[in-house]
Amino acid sequence: MSEQNNIEVTDFDAAEFLENDELIALYLAETLKNGNDEEFIQALNTVARAKGMNDIAKKAGIARESLYQTLSSNKPRFETVRKILNALNIDLIPTVKTA
Repeated sequence: MSEQNNIEVTDFDAAEFLENDELIALYLAETLKNGNDEEFIQALNTVARAKGMNDIAKKAGIARESLYQTLSSNKPRFETVRKILNALNIDLIPTVKTA
């Protein structure tokens, strides 16, 4: 008879590893550079969860429910995304692409 190992697997949540503003900025920049729009919004959702949805909603001047709706939408309003980035103290700065 063979002995089975009981392995416990937990869900991975990137929000648990975003420990400081520098990591958050790098995470968002990398997602914006290499991902698509939906992946960037998902990353923004992850960051908002890491920082606390209530806190981000207050700093952004939007209702918590609106924040949840925005971050679960495929096409959020740019104005709202900017408010969330400002609440996270993140600048969105365009740069020239290099080949």
